[in-house]
Amino acid sequence: MSTRNRWHTDSDETVCCIACGTDVPRTDAREYDKHGNRFEREDKQFEFLCKPCHKEYSHQPRNELEATLVEAGAGTTDDTTFLKRYVAIVREE
Repeated sequence: MSTRNRWHTDSDETVCCIACGTDVPRTDAREYDKHGNRFEREDKQFEFLCKPCHKEYSHQPRNELEATLVEAGAGTTDDTTFLKRYVAIVREE
């Protein structure tokens, strides 16, 4: 990855906050890495949080929460199916 890509922020670029859906300038957003390591940048696409949402979310470890959400079908299935799957997975643990 080139230095330009690593540190480049296009002042006209906007990103969508994954928490509230607001479009904000990239310079007013914070990177969110669902894998928990935003410093390992090779071959990754980051999601973004606006500053107010970033301030609100818990910065504590999530104990494999992202993997559980993916396994339950977060964002790929309807809410009822997702919640049934999520509850079943969490009860197994």
